[in-house]
Amino acid sequence: MSGEFDIADVFAPPGGWRVRIIDQSADSSDNVVEEVKGFATLMLANAFARRYVRDSVELCREPGFTARQVLAAWFAYGENAEVVDAAEAGWQSGAELSDFADRPAGDEDRDWRALDPRRDAPDDEDDGQ
Repeated sequence: MSGEFDIADVFAPPGGWRVRIIDQSADSSDNVVEEVKGFATLMLANAFARRYVRDSVELCREPGFTARQVLAAWFAYGENAEVVDAAEAGWQSGAELSDFADRPAGDEDRDWRALDPRRDAPDDEDDGQ
């Protein structure tokens, strides 16, 4: 589908796009930590996944680490993210991991919380206050 526009790509699936968070240090076949739901667009879901992984890479970076050491730590202890049911349109960490390891990220590159749809969800625990 090179260069073709598909109107179905504009609309989110029912409930919005989902980003699956995967714990790479888990010793099970299902390393899914959680699924973040409710992204209105694929662009937002992709940006969230990218920033989430970028932040995870930075959390694995220690002073003096080489890019190779950063990647080794991320593969051992980090968290990956993937956009569920987006196929080739979804952001893939493998495309940017080397770059992430080579150069430390700025705050905005890591700020996945700004894109998290859960931040806008009503907090049920505050109902009586």
